[in-house]
Amino acid sequence: MYQPKLKQEYKERVVNALIKHFGYKNVMQVPKLEKIVLNRGIGEATSDKKMVDAALEEFGKITGQKAVATRSKKDISNFKLRKNVPIGCKVTLRGNKMYEFLDRLITVALPRVRDFKGIDEKGFDGRGNYTLGIKEQIIFPEINVDKINKIAGMDITFVTSANKDEEALQLLKELGLPFKSTAKQD
Repeated sequence: MYQPKLKQEYKERVVNALIKHFGYKNVMQVPKLEKIVLNRGIGEATSDKKMVDAALEEFGKITGQKAVATRSKKDISNFKLRKNVPIGCKVTLRGNKMYEFLDRLITVALPRVRDFKGIDEKGFDGRGNYTLGIKEQIIFPEINVDKINKIAGMDITFVTSANKDEEALQLLKELGLPFKSTAKQD
């Protein structure tokens, strides 16, 4: 049966590294990546409905899974917003698709970011989840630069079973996310 490279690496190497680092007594205590959620809010969606359709199509290409539109919860007159109008999109990845996406993100997409020096460690929420903001969707090779009408960003949230941010940080580092080095350069 097929298993993504990163999933095998998690089982064979990362689990042992985390047990050694934190001194877990049981393999079930080791934190794991539960899901990855891609999310984009589209402010212009109130005036241009095609923006949501374009974003849904882009997310489908990037993840290989159908995206869903997120809808407004209430009316806000200042933003010309009606209740239940599509204003964004999201995709939740689990299992093999999650590991495939993470592998492509680490090896292909992030190195294509201009002036990339690593991702910031400040995106943790206090419960072991990490959110990474991406400014341009064109870092993904699946997106054809000539066919997009507007460069937009997205949030990628890594939901882990870790109880503390320190455990989640170590898990994501072991999986290969390129965090900025904390050592000061002269």
